[in-house]
Amino acid sequence: MEQKILDLLSDNKYRTSLEIIKELNLSEANDSLIMQTINRLTDNYEIICTRKGKYTLFSNSELSKEFKKGVFSDTQNDYGFVDIGEVEDIFVHGSNNNGAIDGDTVLVKVIKNKRDKKEEGIVVKIISHSDKVKVGEVYHYQGKMMVQLDDKKFKRLTILDGPHSVLSRLVDGDKVVVSLSNPIRNRQEYLYAKFLKRIGNINDPDIDILSIIAENGIDVDFPEDAIKELESVPTEVREVDIKGRRDLRNQVIFTIDGDDTKDIDDAISIKKTKDGYTLGVHIADVSYYVHEDSPLDLAARDRGTSVYLTDRVIPMIPHQLSNGICSLNPNVDRLSISCVMDINEKGLVTNYEIFESVIKSRIQMTYNKVNDYLERGIVDKDYEPFTKELDMMRDLSSILRKYKKNRGSIDFDTDEAKILVDKDGHPTEITKRSRGVGEKLIEDFMIAANETVATHLFNMNLPSIYRVHGEPAEERLYKFLNEVKGLGITIKEDIRKMSPFVIQHIIEELKKYPSFKVLNTQMLSCMDKAIYDVNNIGHFGIASKCYTHFTSPIRRYPDTTIHRLLHRYLFDSDGVTDEKVRHFSSILPEIAAHSSEKERSSVECEREVDELKMAEYMEGHIGEEYHGMISSVTSFGFFVQLDNLIEGLVPLANLPGFYYNQSTDTIISERSKTVYIVGREVDVKVVRASKEERIIDFELVGDKSGQKEEKN
Repeated sequence: MEQKILDLLSDNKYRTSLEIIKELNLSEANDSLIMQTINRLTDNYEIICTRKGKYTLFSNSELSKEFKKGVFSDTQNDYGFVDIGEVEDIFVHGSNNNGAIDGDTVLVKVIKNKRDKKEEGIVVKIISHSDKVKVGEVYHYQGKMMVQLDDKKFKRLTILDGPHSVLSRLVDGDKVVVSLSNPIRNRQEYLYAKFLKRIGNINDPDIDILSIIAENGIDVDFPEDAIKELESVPTEVREVDIKGRRDLRNQVIFTIDGDDTKDIDDAISIKKTKDGYTLGVHIADVSYYVHEDSPLDLAARDRGTSVYLTDRVIPMIPHQLSNGICSLNPNVDRLSISCVMDINEKGLVTNYEIFESVIKSRIQMTYNKVNDYLERGIVDKDYEPFTKELDMMRDLSSILRKYKKNRGSIDFDTDEAKILVDKDGHPTEITKRSRGVGEKLIEDFMIAANETVATHLFNMNLPSIYRVHGEPAEERLYKFLNEVKGLGITIKEDIRKMSPFVIQHIIEELKKYPSFKVLNTQMLSCMDKAIYDVNNIGHFGIASKCYTHFTSPIRRYPDTTIHRLLHRYLFDSDGVTDEKVRHFSSILPEIAAHSSEKERSSVECEREVDELKMAEYMEGHIGEEYHGMISSVTSFGFFVQLDNLIEGLVPLANLPGFYYNQSTDTIISERSKTVYIVGREVDVKVVRASKEERIIDFELVGDKSGQKEEKN
């Protein structure tokens, strides 16, 4: 209903509530709901009501020129920022935050700073409070039970609130999960935090990682009713399960995954044809075992995704399913949904079938051994019967990759850190994660299957979920290109004529410079984040008109949902019905939005754990020197990224005679006039590392001469 009203008002016309009701043309039974929605949208400053009682979008009103709506982000200093969805956030001095805390949605009045005439804001209203949970440590202060929040942005003393019978069992040092959704929000000394649960004590092993997991709203344990439901799930494929499925058990089908992968979503097969290849992508049929709205399904929907941390996996569905009956393990029967595509020598899918199947994987291959063969000609004896298929897969992957590049697909080729830990979880080595031919061919094949399934559903004109990716913000890209000029890099590209080819060309130009990896990461930050949506706007990054996630239903709920749609629309005997269309039209928008939110939480959790493990690793390397590259420059120092992707700060306070130039985002030595800018190579020494604070501090010990880069 909210979207219907917003769409109606998007023409900039002013309407009374009665006119909105009339133009929506819904039944009278909806009138009350429409008025409730109008009031809610008004309270949230999505729309405004004039003195004459007429409504329009807030963004189209005169008020939006002076007032902005956004999310308040606090800092550990006496100021914060409001993200209004534009290139520059609105600066808010601590005296002007009106009691807002990190994560609150606020309305700010934009003013000019009298000193330097720069824009900043005054929080005039807290529209809605942050509903994110927080984690903290229990302690007593002046007779009150308090909680010291792990998030250092919260500087005020926080009183722990909850039933006495529960709080009385807590002791100092306990780590607890709390909600700040309804605290007393004013400029008084205290905040109030509602107790939700205890997760352990500061002396417990793994409490640091468990705290990060909890703060990101991720559940470790499954509900009791979901665990109970596992008792009714078979542990092997039965004859009744196979009925009506295409039997592919005699075909050469196998999997390729990481060395330690236990939840195997996808298997592949390939044949040479007169015009090219027939590629089979066979995906675990999770939705056959996880029924819609069952306890297992509701738990999976709530989680949205599996979370992969350095030393553990928090699965979307219980391990009995993810590593058992749903996993495409070798030499056992497994149920799957197959997408079999005829692909010609140009990389085009000329024909395809999507159907229910039963398969038996011949072997569980690993990326390392596949890469040994495809890159170095070293054949594991168990792989010898399948070298013909591997050769064909390499050739088809090359064709698909060339086709994607020719249509504009962007390969950011970003590095990832691989953190190795011992049996106790302590990091022993940190390196770059390799990405060879094996990883790339699986990626190419999964993209082909995802596009094919998405296009089929889109052409049916039925409710579905898509993986969408919008165009990058022109302002962010323009700012980035201006910044790299400081390195002597001039890229002549008209970003007003935005297309994937523009981004592709910029990346190719950046590859000519030694600082490519750092600049590539900054370039990636100019891009929108891919999300799930029921509206297909295409996927800018891979230059796809129609894309979805179909290939990882063990690990991602949208994929499980796509499988469910295929069952309901294609495989069920009654086909498409009005009831199914109404049902999925009503639930898919929420599933898409929730899945996007849970994906963001998962990524943030993984990033925070990596930061913790990197800091823990560097605690054992204090005093050691490393070579690195400046990855970002701020008013308080510059960050340096080492070759193994560990990043630390060189604080400006520890650089006497240096100053920050805000207009050029550089730090300059007054004595030598040396300019420190993103991409500059430097030598640093580790002077401080803290696992608890997740920080690493470096000291500058040397740098490469010259302020500008030369091409290779």
